[in-house]
Amino acid sequence: MQQKPQPDNKPEPAAAAAPKTDPVTSKRIALTFDDGPDELYTPRILDILKENQVKATFFVVGIQTAKYPQILKRIHEEGHAIGNHSWDHADLSKLSLERIQQEIKDTDVLIEKTIGVQSTMVRAPYGAVSDKLKKLLAQSNRPLVGWSIDPKDWAGTSAAHILQNVKSHTKPGAIVLMHSFGGKNGNLDNTVEALPEMIAQLKLDGYQMVTVPQLNEAR
Repeated sequence: MQQKPQPDNKPEPAAAAAPKTDPVTSKRIALTFDDGPDELYTPRILDILKENQVKATFFVVGIQTAKYPQILKRIHEEGHAIGNHSWDHADLSKLSLERIQQEIKDTDVLIEKTIGVQSTMVRAPYGAVSDKLKKLLAQSNRPLVGWSIDPKDWAGTSAAHILQNVKSHTKPGAIVLMHSFGGKNGNLDNTVEALPEMIAQLKLDGYQMVTVPQLNEAR
């Protein structure tokens, strides 16, 4: 399969569909990380999550998983949820149904081969969703996961901006979009810098950080 450009310097994503529409009344929030795994930022993010006893959700890209299977295994072994983010970060809204199926299937197969567990969730790259994709996932009852908070870490925003963006938009049931690979010029130091304080502030505000499946259970 022809590889697409890596997901750095990507255009601003649009929010996709959330797993369910019912409101979450408990103070739960999901931290999510796209585009990995990699060997630089994903381990640092995992270290922070482990130190703070927080579970998150990682939407992984097939070509990255093929390069760093041990990192995917670590994500799984440390209790985080894993979702499908396509094979090569293609804009699925511009592809034929056959190509969409291949993008998802190839990544599904690799995830299961690597960790022995099937991935049920899908997040579309760039949040670019088409009726073809929605219909395909609905046929297999797979949730299409979007987000409600985008601090634009991928665009090189400062750690302070990330923290302020998350704080000002946080509410029960929120899904925060961040990244564990890519970023502006391949740099996600801003995400790593912001994450410990973000977790501390969310805990101080009474929030429990959970995986997307756990968040969905509360709906």
